[in-house]
Amino acid sequence: MISAKGFRRLIAPITVVALMAGIHSASAQDATESQLAAARAAIAAIHATEQFDQILPNAARALKAELIQKDPNLEALITKTVDEKALALAARRADLENEAARVYAKAFTEEELNAITTFYNSPAGKKLIEEAPVITREVLKAAQIWQNGIARDLAEQVGEVLAKQAAAAGAAAPAPEQEPAKQ
Repeated sequence: MISAKGFRRLIAPITVVALMAGIHSASAQDATESQLAAARAAIAAIHATEQFDQILPNAARALKAELIQKDPNLEALITKTVDEKALALAARRADLENEAARVYAKAFTEEELNAITTFYNSPAGKKLIEEAPVITREVLKAAQIWQNGIARDLAEQVGEVLAKQAAAAGAAAPAPEQEPAKQ
């Protein structure tokens, strides 16, 4: 079953695409067929919609689990029915590609889309896509180490200044009178 956090991670990008498509649909309709074709090519080159490939299978898996839990005696029927209906809905994946193409066509000119496609179909572009997860993980790790070092150094440096000022303030102020020791 999809956790609430996992579901939000899945639905957030779709919501953004849907909102952008809705907000800009009038302008995107002005896109030429060649610009939409260029947008589709760019989307394919950068694998922009691959992250959404598991939405339907995950939804089907979650629905099966929920329905089977409610009525385990119907497991075979539930599995067969959900699989058939999910397979029939798979054709709607093209709708996402079309909406994404409209969003890209709105954001980029045809020439820019062609340049994006050319780059991401080049060996360097393909390597960038392939290595991006590892690079991102390593950069995040480096940023965490850097953040910890900066925070530590900031605290040390501020502590030194405050200690010096406190010592200077203590030396400038008259020492409190001490009572003579009682005998």
